[in-house]
This record gives sequence, C-alpha cells and structure tokens, in this order.
Amino acid sequence: MALEPHQLLEMYRKMVTIRRFDETAVEEFQSGNIPGVVHAYTGQEAVAVGVCSALRHDDRIVSTHRGHGHTIAKGADLKPMMAELFGRSNGYCHGKGGSMHIADFSVGMLGANGIVGAGLPIATGAALAAQLEGRDWVAVAFFGDGASNEGSFNGSLNLAATWKLPVIYVCENNRWASGVPAAYGLSVGDVSVRAVGYNLPGVSVDGTDVLAVYEATEQAVQRARSGEGPTLIECKTYRWRGHSEQRGNPVDPRPQEEINLGPQHDPIASFSAILAEQGVATTASLQQIDEEIQAAVEEAVAFAKASPLPRPEDALLDVFAP
Repeated sequence: MALEPHQLLEMYRKMVTIRRFDETAVEEFQSGNIPGVVHAYTGQEAVAVGVCSALRHDDRIVSTHRGHGHTIAKGADLKPMMAELFGRSNGYCHGKGGSMHIADFSVGMLGANGIVGAGLPIATGAALAAQLEGRDWVAVAFFGDGASNEGSFNGSLNLAATWKLPVIYVCENNRWASGVPAAYGLSVGDVSVRAVGYNLPGVSVDGTDVLAVYEATEQAVQRARSGEGPTLIECKTYRWRGHSEQRGNPVDPRPQEEINLGPQHDPIASFSAILAEQGVATTASLQQIDEEIQAAVEEAVAFAKASPLPRPEDALLDVFAP
C-alpha cells in the first residue's frame, strides 16, 4: 500500500522520538537519575516504526527488555513512560516496572519483558484470544536473535502455525545476544529460514530500512487478518550501544569495527534522505520536527522529576489480583 506524505512524516517523527527519548534516557541514567537498568534502542528505530505503522490501534504487541522503541511506536505517552524509568508513582506501572516492564494496554502494548524469549508465548496467547473471540486483531512479538534459540520460540511458532493464529514474530537481529555474536550462537545464517520447520512464511529484510520493514509487515498483517496464520520476519539491524547502559567504565565485548557499523547504517539519516528526494520534506521542516520532539522529551523529563516517588505502603498494590 502506497503511503501518503503525512504517513511518511509520522514515521519519521516516531523514529526521531525514539532516538531522542533513548539518548535522553542514557544521559539521565549516567547522571544517576534513573535507577535500575536501561537498554537503549538506538539504531533500531526503523524496526519498531516500520512494524507498528502497519498495525491498527487495537492490534497487540509484546516487547523485550529493549522496549522503549516499541512502546513509543505503538503510541504510548512520553510522560508516563519517562516517569516509569524514573521509578515514579505516576509512571505507566506506578514505578514498579522500570525500563524493562513498561505496559500500556490502552494502545495495545501488552508489556516489555526482561526474560529473554518470554514475550513470544504471550503474543501467541493474545492471538489465540483474538481467534477465540472472533476479532480481527493481530498480535506481534518482538524478540532478538538470541531469543530465537529459546524453547519459547519453537513452541510458540509450532502452536501458532498449527492453529493458524493471527500473530507476527519479528526477530530484531542486531547480530549480538548480549555479548554472544550471532555468528557463534546461531546454527543458521538467517533466522527467517527457521520458519520452514513450522510450515509458515519466513522473510529477512533490511532492518535499517523503515519502508522495507513496513512492506514486509503489511503483507504479514494481511495474511494474519485473512486467517492464513503467522509469519516470521527477521529484521537485520544494528545496536549502536552496549547491551545495557553502565556507569563508570562500560565494557562492550564487540570489536570496534563492529560497533562502528551502526552509525554507518543510520536508519533516520537514510529515511530523511528519501523524504527529501521525494519532496515530502525539506531540511528545515525536518529540523523543526526534531526541535519539537526534543522539547517534548525535555517536558517528559521535567514531568518525571517533578513526579512523586511511590509510598512504602503502596508496595503491594497492583501486584496481586484481588
């Protein structure tokens, strides 16, 4: 489906929002203002935005420990997001989830997950619920190349293929599972070929090309909504920063030449060039968007810092079902 100029600009806006949000989150973490951990999504923006741009508001997604990008791309509000990172009571999860466990059911974001591969069966369950209820919702599971080696990957794809569930499995192959290179940890060159074992389509795309990701997802969405079952999409991308943020002297096991690959394949820079070539935007108009987003992120930080910390007596609220 051809995208209108306003849709292309919205994709650009979301990609830049993700970039600025995570750059700021890293700064605040390094300053000691954010507790817990932060896994930056920098460099992978095209995957989250390309996928979520092909979804409806009521479609469901399940994220990973590196979930800020997915959450923003699905339409979450920056202020409660940032407040959650800061551990404040008016964050999305009232300060109990932090960076790795943000959720916003109102936009179909069923939650980030700190357990590798754990989101796959959750998305599969969401797709089963849609099927049983006769809804045309689609569920998406985001996961990394390392998670494709987990049993949850195999069990989820097998069940979804058997029951023809409306679910899309999106592997963000950034070439490193924490400190383990995909070249060592994977038995195959492309994660997408594993789809053959479950009799479902598998495709590998350039995960730094937001339009290529969108097109692959659009086809998978049409397949899912029409009752044809799941699709496995592998998005080959680059993680610019280390596995997680560290204070002091961070250790990154990747060789420097591998680290340098990320900025050489900047998804935002390449997409802005396309927008300029197509006459959709000018350098000045894109700069204005960037400034607006930076202001919104700064407002989110100010909101978070002014927000109250959780009260000790609220420790058990929202933890157990009544």
